Amino acid sequence: MMRVETAKTEDASGGAEPPSRRLVGYARISPDAHRTDTQVAELRAAGCDQIRQDHASGTSDNRPVLEKVLSELTEGETLVVTNLDRLGQSAANLLQLIVRLLARGIHFRSLHDPIDTATSQGMFALEVLGAIVRLDRSVTAERTRAGMKAAKAKGKLAGNPGLRDGLPEARAAISRAREKAYLDDLQSSSESWLPVVQQLRPQHSWENIALILNRRGQDWTVERLRRAVHRMVREKHADPELLARSSRRIPEDRLMKLVAAVAIADPTLSLRGIAAQLDKMGEVPARGGRKWQPSSVRHFLDEAHRFGLLPR
Repeated sequence: MMRVETAKTEDASGGAEPPSRRLVGYARISPDAHRTDTQVAELRAAGCDQIRQDHASGTSDNRPVLEKVLSELTEGETLVVTNLDRLGQSAANLLQLIVRLLARGIHFRSLHDPIDTATSQGMFALEVLGAIVRLDRSVTAERTRAGMKAAKAKGKLAGNPGLRDGLPEARAAISRAREKAYLDDLQSSSESWLPVVQQLRPQHSWENIALILNRRGQDWTVERLRRAVHRMVREKHADPELLARSSRRIPEDRLMKLVAAVAIADPTLSLRGIAAQLDKMGEVPARGGRKWQPSSVRHFLDEAHRFGLLPR
């Protein structure tokens, strides 16, 4: 009978594939252990050349092997499980974890569920999961409002009794709940903004990055963006290098930095495309006139190359 040791890597292929193509299997083994060999065999059959195990119940938060696997995964790899319930305790937690992986360029696949982020059909299933999570939150909020309304009709005071009485432990609990909700929101939305920050920091200012994100339909202030990145770094979901100051002294040329930021955020843009983006942002051309010209864009790109803001 085959056995995979907890927290040890097992080579299922007899030879290492390139890291960017690896399938890494994860199995959570319940205390009764009756599903152990089934999970391992299925992950092996799916082509996983690494299989890791946690021995924990579905309600346990202590999963040291999973945390180690998540920290070791690199861009291009795929995390594979047999069932979604092997990975997440709730749909919301599962969605947050998958979004975190996608932000790092890592795919996710569940063998017995229609989620495989390397395929368009799997990504659609992920969108459905996200819709379910949002619906669940909406239903919960509606039930809370209905309960408060019913309590008020009966003459009862709504809210937390401990908070109304000013108890320190009640205030601390509320603070922890708010911090958790804030972090959950950051993680679930990180795919839409964190990759841009990773592209542009620390060479570019927070002002320029917020401007680029807002041009993509988001709503950031400089302070909220800095706070979000600080929090992601503190939770080890982002590289501390994002917060570092640039070692190279660059002239205080805001337009040069802005043009470089636009070019990095969308490498497919032509000179005319970058000029059109600057016009949409309401940026006044450096040499006057009503619209940006490709020649002006080229000038600032050359300067950005010279000062190391853009690779040659």
